[in-house]
Amino acid sequence: MAPHAEDTNGVTRELATEVHEPGLSKDLVEAVKHDAPVKPPKFHNKYEERVYLKERLAAAFRIFGKFGFDEGVAGHITVRDPIERDTFWVNPFGVAFSLIKASDLIRVDEGGKIVDHGPVKRLNTAAFMIHSAIHKARPDVNAACHSHSIYGRSFCALGRKLDIITQDSCAFYDDHVLYENFNGIVLSEVEGQQIAQVLGKGKAALLQNHGLLTVGETVEAAVFWFVSLEKCCHAQLMADAAASGRGGETKKIGHEEAAYTYKTVGTPYAGYFSAVPLFDVIHHETKGEYRG
Repeated sequence: MAPHAEDTNGVTRELATEVHEPGLSKDLVEAVKHDAPVKPPKFHNKYEERVYLKERLAAAFRIFGKFGFDEGVAGHITVRDPIERDTFWVNPFGVAFSLIKASDLIRVDEGGKIVDHGPVKRLNTAAFMIHSAIHKARPDVNAACHSHSIYGRSFCALGRKLDIITQDSCAFYDDHVLYENFNGIVLSEVEGQQIAQVLGKGKAALLQNHGLLTVGETVEAAVFWFVSLEKCCHAQLMADAAASGRGGETKKIGHEEAAYTYKTVGTPYAGYFSAVPLFDVIHHETKGEYRG
């Protein structure tokens, strides 16, 4: 039997078979001994997996609320349903991130029809247009996040991609795009498709004059990429301002170094593992109330 551990939700998570960090030289593996990191849980029962993913999605909204990524009724996170994979779960329109429970989530099909719901049966049209296009275009994407976070939307007003100036920004090296069109609230299917097309195979998009968008194989990875990208935007805004004030510019990380670092901090597993502490903290602070 593969090594396993209990996560904060009581679900068995498989431990990684490798006991070293991604990118660590094999020559040093024997010299660096530590516990194996955890992997996402595997399920034999898809209905149990659905329950688990809904709980993780509800926890994701609590994380967004904790970080202040809410702005009125704007913002949405989705996760693909493991049973009917052409449908996805999303937050009901108008319910505060910090109050969302698993039972509140709604499930939507490719046509925008709500096929499952909790007490509030309201769908954000922009959420459907953006996320449905991404889930259709990217079978590898199981979760997507978008919100109007303060530093993300500030940086998106500059109409440029991130400079690779910190170790953390290397996670987005050659793996994020700039979507340059802004036509107001995304209420048309065509614009959702255009966003998905520009995103391509990347993990993140800077939506000009709008905000950040991140995707992942897991909801954990998508959430961590969003949190990290927001902080990278914040860091660059401050670094650019400080450098400009001194009549200079920021120091950029070289291509070779950025590509090398990406292999450690920019992989799908790195995104998942980096998010686990965020979810553990939310579980502790809420005593698991989001699972209801």
